This record gives sequence, C-alpha cells and structure tokens, in this order.
Amino acid sequence: MSPVIRSRRVLAFGSWVAAAAVVAPVAALGWVGFGRTPGDFGDGGALAHLFGTVLPRYALTTAALALVVLAVVLLLGVGTGWLVAAREFPGRRTLSWMLVLPLAMPAFVMAYAYTDFLASFGPLQAALRRATGWEVGDYWFPEIHSWPAAGVFLGLALYPYVYLLARAAFADRGASLEEAARSLGLGPRQTWWRVTWPVARPAVVAGCALAMMETLADFGTVAYFAVDSFTAGIYRAWQGMGDRAGAARLAMMLLVVVIAVLALERIQRGRMQFHPRNLRPAERRVLHGAAAWRATLACALPVALGFVLPAALLALAWLDSGAAVDARLSKWIGNTAWLAALGVAVVLPVALVAAYSRRVASSPALRAALLLSNTGYALPGVVLGVGLLILSGAVDRALAPVTGWLGIPALLAGGSVAAVVYAYVVRFFPVAAQGIESGLERISPSMDQSARSLGRRPLEVLREVHWPLMRRSVGAAALLVAIDCLKELPATLVLRPFDLDTLAVVAYQFASDERLADAALPALLIVLVGAVPVVWLSRVALTGESARRV
Repeated sequence: MSPVIRSRRVLAFGSWVAAAAVVAPVAALGWVGFGRTPGDFGDGGALAHLFGTVLPRYALTTAALALVVLAVVLLLGVGTGWLVAAREFPGRRTLSWMLVLPLAMPAFVMAYAYTDFLASFGPLQAALRRATGWEVGDYWFPEIHSWPAAGVFLGLALYPYVYLLARAAFADRGASLEEAARSLGLGPRQTWWRVTWPVARPAVVAGCALAMMETLADFGTVAYFAVDSFTAGIYRAWQGMGDRAGAARLAMMLLVVVIAVLALERIQRGRMQFHPRNLRPAERRVLHGAAAWRATLACALPVALGFVLPAALLALAWLDSGAAVDARLSKWIGNTAWLAALGVAVVLPVALVAAYSRRVASSPALRAALLLSNTGYALPGVVLGVGLLILSGAVDRALAPVTGWLGIPALLAGGSVAAVVYAYVVRFFPVAAQGIESGLERISPSMDQSARSLGRRPLEVLREVHWPLMRRSVGAAALLVAIDCLKELPATLVLRPFDLDTLAVVAYQFASDERLADAALPALLIVLVGAVPVVWLSRVALTGESARRV
C-alpha cells in the first residue's frame, strides 16, 4: 500500500470516528423519541396535541425570527467585513477587533440589559415623559417583548460569525482578478458582485449557517421575550407536559430542517470554484473626507449597540445596586476559562481532521456522515444534555465491570468535566468545521497536485502548503469555539459537576430570579474573559493581512 493511500485511509478513519462521536448523542435522542427507553414519561401524545394547536405558530414564528437574524447578520457582517478588509479609514485597526466583541455578550444577557433600558419603566422612556409631559399610552414606542426585538438582539450578538469569516475571505481576494475585471470595463460595483463576492461567498454562507443554527437553538432570549419559537415548543413538551418522547421527536424534526438546509446549500453550490487563482492580495484603498468618517461610523455602530451600550447598562446596574463582590467570583472565572480552553483543545483538532479528510479522501458516505455531524449545533442545549446523559449512562453501564475492577470512576457520567467537554464537541464541532472548510475551499486544488507531484503525502501537504494559507481561518474558528464555550449555558447547566459553576450559569440563575444587579457582574466578566481570545486572535489575523495601502 502506498504512503499516500495509507495517509488518506488514516484521515478517513479519523473523520469517521469524529463523526460517530458527534452523531452518537443525536442517535440517543432518536432512540428516546422513537424507541422505548427506561423512565420514559408519556407516550408521545403531546406531539399530536402540539401538531393540532400551536406547532404551526411555532414554525412560522421561528421562520420569521430567523429571517430577521439573517438580515441583520448579513448587513452588519458583510458590510463591516468588506470595509475592514478592503478600505483604510480612521480607527480601522481598532474597530477590526472591536467588531468581534459582541460575541462575548450572551444574547440573553443583552436582552436583559436592553429590556431594563427600553421598557416603559426604564430610563429612556422615563426621560421622554419628563421632557414632553406625556403619559404611558400617549405615544408609540416599539414593543420590546416581541419576536422582532428578539431577532434584532440575536443578530447583534451573532453578526461576528459572518464578520470574522467574511473579513478573512475579503482580505484574501486576488488583485489580478479585480484588475482583469476592470480591464474588461466592469465598474467597481460590478467587479464586487461578479468577482469579489463569489470568492467570499462560502465563508459568508458558513457564517450565516452558524448564526441560523444558533438562532434555532436559542432558548434564553426567546423565553425572556415570551416568543413562541420552535425551541419553546420542545421545552414545553419536555418540561411542561412531561413528554420526553414528544419533545425528542420535535427535536428530530428540527434536525431534519437543518440537514435539508445544509444539503440544499451544498447541492446548489455544485462545482463552482471559489478559491482565488492568484494569491497576490488586492490593495486596500484609503478613504478620505466624509466617506472615511462614514465608514468609521458604519463599523462603530454595531460595536456600540452590540457591546458598549449593553455592557455600560450592566455596569451601571451593578454600581447602582451597591452589591458586594461574591466570594466565589474567582472560582467562577477559573472554571469558565479552563473549560473554554479545554473545549478548544478538543474541538479544533477533531474539526481539522474531518474538514481535511473531506478534501483529500472524500466519499458520498463520508460526506453524509460529516453533514449529519454538523447538525449538533442546532440542538437545544438541554435536549442535547439529556441525550448525552442517556448515552453516557449506557456507556458507563457497559464499562462498569472494567472501571469497577480498575477502581476508577465513570468518566462519561453526567456531572463530570468529560461530559461537559463532550457536549462542547457535539455543540461546537460545526463552528470549527465550517470555518476550516471555508479556508480550505479558497486554496486551489492545483497546489495540492503540485505538492503531491513532488512526493508530499497528504499530511505533509497540510503542514507545508495548506497551513500557512489557512491560519487566519483556523484562528477565526478557534476564536468562535472559545467564545461559544465561554457563553454556553444549557448543556453546561445539565452536565456540569455539582460544584462547577461557570459565569454563564450564575448569570443566568441570577437573571432568571430577576436579580439583574447580581447578574450584571458575572455577565460583564464573561465579556472580559472572552475579550482575551477576541483581541489576541483578531490581532493574529490582522498581522497576517498583507494588503497594502494606496
């Protein structure tokens, strides 16, 4: 057997193992929904009730919510990504990393902060009434507890998914392609739409897919705003009706929708090639006068609305309350930081193996397995946690004779760090895989062929050719995984050990009890802890940008 074939088989085997590990909790969920499991509550009768009553409304509301989020993330993510990558304006370098900061702000925390500020009893409307003499009801003000508001806040929290990947793609655009387009008489707008956009499209679609799956899986924001989303129906069947089988079946329906969306995107992409043929980056054009300041304002506004204002509102809420610092705060910070680091250390290599295997050893079965493994991000966290509890319980029972003889505890049991990290792998594998795939797709296959003609094996091609060209994409993927691990709430809440609280867990617990002042400091610290990888990885990406000023 040749070394090349052996390397491809090793990669394919590794990706199969990774896909199986990611899909296993989903299979356990299917077993709960369509099989007979011990401790099953109900017979799935709630599913028929939901179909006949509220499920259509759940579906329509979820679709409308997703459209609002999609519009916001496309407008903010693509617009700011293009400006930072292709234009030079005042504050560009600082704003380039500040635009990522809203990722460190959980959407449900942002919702709490804005609700307290924009509600009828909040300072904004109170100041308006004092200035005009109006009373409540004498004027129109947008309803804060509504699905459009939830969509806007989710979009403000999720647009960095698109921004990070779009910025890296726009920074890699080839100068020769734009020069050829201009020589053929195309104007700037036509050149952008017909030349630049197709190259960046895979990265933008990957970011939008992540934002959509995050929207489908969100519970904290929609629950606080009383939005009847599809996820709310799953939780209502699970907790309100006690029908575990019905809730699992609803979750499987949600997975079918996600798989269909991902498959349609892959099919319609077809054989289109998105990698640039010329790796000489395009020049960044310097803006002057009003155009420069408009670009600065366009990039500063998402930072202000998605990070600065909610963080300031939380800080004011904490300072006004005069609450003392909890003695357990340092422990919460440490738990959050090392769990996030451990999650990145496990998720990123798994995603790299899977994405690279799809490039060099792809087969229809392998592509189907990897497509299925990308659906874990759309699972509601608590439902995923219960699926992992079922799976880990079965594994621990099977290994009980061995672990008992060796005198070691069950490693995968619920209430263990291993279970939490496993949840991170299932939940955030698509985050890393989508980012790494978008980086690989911008590398021409001719470079692989040239390297193999010189006797390089697939792993050597990855190390010597691909890695230098995709470091920014991998860095962006690592950043996204780290921030998601910092903010992750439902699965951590279900699977963590008894005494292992994270900042997200305690912030949610305080906010759920309407103790916003107590929740403000842990929420702010999520931002501060998350800002460390944000700034570091953003500066690494900026250091790699070789576009020149003109």
